Amino acid sequence: MVRDIIGKVADKWTMLILETLHEHGTLRFTDVGRKVGEISQKMLTKTLRQMEADGLITRTVHPVIPPHVDYCLTPMGLSLGAAFCGVWIWAEAHLEQIEASRAAFRARNEQD
Repeated sequence: MVRDIIGKVADKWTMLILETLHEHGTLRFTDVGRKVGEISQKMLTKTLRQMEADGLITRTVHPVIPPHVDYCLTPMGLSLGAAFCGVWIWAEAHLEQIEASRAAFRARNEQD
């Protein structure tokens, strides 16, 4: 069961949406997609639904025309964002080293 949870909350899109909502607060659907970038509407919908089912975000529908839907992190979503913050900081700190390592790896494998 824990593996299932980690598989769902540690995927690329969930982490990027968590970071976006943590940084910008409550956002409308289109704003989440725009700020995350390069995510299809289908994947955004799927990920937001899963995050809502997992209790990481709340979805508020405002009864106006056209419908207005907001998403924001729950306390549990905020705590998950804080847990991922260390991974984000590590990735930023090691970005240049990782890119150099990948380039060296590609160069070695192109010679084979």
